[in-house]
Amino acid sequence: MTLPTATGRRPAHAAHKSGTQSPGEQGILWDMEEHFWTSGADNARATTATNSVMVFPYPPGILQGDQIWTHLRQRTGWRSVSMAERRVTRCGDIAILTYRVSAEKVDVPIYKALCASTYLDDDDKWLRISHQQTAVT
Repeated sequence: MTLPTATGRRPAHAAHKSGTQSPGEQGILWDMEEHFWTSGADNARATTATNSVMVFPYPPGILQGDQIWTHLRQRTGWRSVSMAERRVTRCGDIAILTYRVSAEKVDVPIYKALCASTYLDDDDKWLRISHQQTAVT
């Protein structure tokens, strides 16, 4: 285990070398994230790793693997989404998107939440490995 020196410097490992992506790379991830909301469960499943984890406001709470798709089949199809306060952080093959969402669909009150999705660059294909939503009232 490497400890910080007395001068307060952090150890030089990958977690401390985070950065951002090019605008083109960010655009790909933001498009994937928007389609996650608007293009239905089949699209979301195609861009999500097999054993990913998702955290939604209770219920349903914490879901993993196939549990996710049972939940999303019933709750997809948002007509429109607006993502504000967008941020992207990248560390190696991992990218984390954070944002504030406002989503709407027919006969449902506008849904507002703080969200985070984590993507893995797996052989030049981005896959969502986690997604979390915190409802904003």
